[in-house]
Amino acid sequence: MKSWTALQLAQHLDAELIGSEDLQITSVGTLERARPDQVSFLSNPKLKHLLTDCQAGLLLVRAEDRALWQGAALVVADPYVAFAKLAQLLDSTPPAALGVHPTAQIDAGAILGKGVSVGPYAVISAGAVLGDNVEVGAHCFIGEAAQLGDGCKIWPNVSIYHRVELGRNCIVHSGAVLGADGFGFANERGRWLKIPQVGTVLIGDDCEIGAQTCIDRGAIENTVIGNNVIIDNLCQVAHNVRIGDHTAIAGCTTIAGSATIGRYCIIGGAAVINGHIEICDGAQISGMAMLMKPITEKGVYTSGIPATTNAEWRKNTARLRKIDQLYQRVKDLEQQLAASQIDDKQA
Repeated sequence: MKSWTALQLAQHLDAELIGSEDLQITSVGTLERARPDQVSFLSNPKLKHLLTDCQAGLLLVRAEDRALWQGAALVVADPYVAFAKLAQLLDSTPPAALGVHPTAQIDAGAILGKGVSVGPYAVISAGAVLGDNVEVGAHCFIGEAAQLGDGCKIWPNVSIYHRVELGRNCIVHSGAVLGADGFGFANERGRWLKIPQVGTVLIGDDCEIGAQTCIDRGAIENTVIGNNVIIDNLCQVAHNVRIGDHTAIAGCTTIAGSATIGRYCIIGGAAVINGHIEICDGAQISGMAMLMKPITEKGVYTSGIPATTNAEWRKNTARLRKIDQLYQRVKDLEQQLAASQIDDKQA
């Protein structure tokens, strides 16, 4: 296992080092379980009590919290961001593929850049273009004229349909399907007629697509995912959706066709977004929210009913069923009051 000195890590982060420059660090660890050869971080002051028994060899810490820790430290502005950067540096995740496996089926018309790896039984179709250092895992399918930018990592069992384009350094996790047909049909007297989906999917640089997530191709124009968009597992992105740069979408979210989501948005898990609506830049959507109308102002938006005890839920549900009756009673009382006021004035 490769190790890095504390000095090298400090230089990588441009951080202030307190302690031995020669301290050897091999990996990252939590405050509770870190070993002397690991680096950990204190981001939340509420967890400072864990420092008493922490065995980490090196700690990432803000200047104002430095006095809480007696060991070696790297003083940084944001310990969590610094932790992410060191986790990348110390990452021990194996490649999705290593070299070109003899069982891989690569069409003679495909173009492969330098250092491309293709795993067992993967299929690279005619006209596909794979940039330098692309990794395609076992049993993947890369369709005709698809394009994968430099440094993309495609984990096993991913399907990338024809003409789908990925930018540089994208990660696509197992089971994801990019470019399947959008849900486009016309109804002729009760019979569904398929509308061929002739657009494609365009994905920017530095994106990550979670396992089992589906991004449908556009009906006529394209489905477009901006740069540095991160999409969690089990999400559905329908045809002609547009997602702006740096937006984050948590698991099980469903986005209906032709919705437009702005830049720097954060969407919680299991949210549902109606089709043909627009969400402005910087909006934050709570988990399980259902958005039926556009959002035009930056802010936090929430819907749904949080979990409670069964007894309380049953009681509230019983009352909710009577809300229409309550509304009608209030309306009747308002009318009676208004009539009474008129009579008083006439009298």
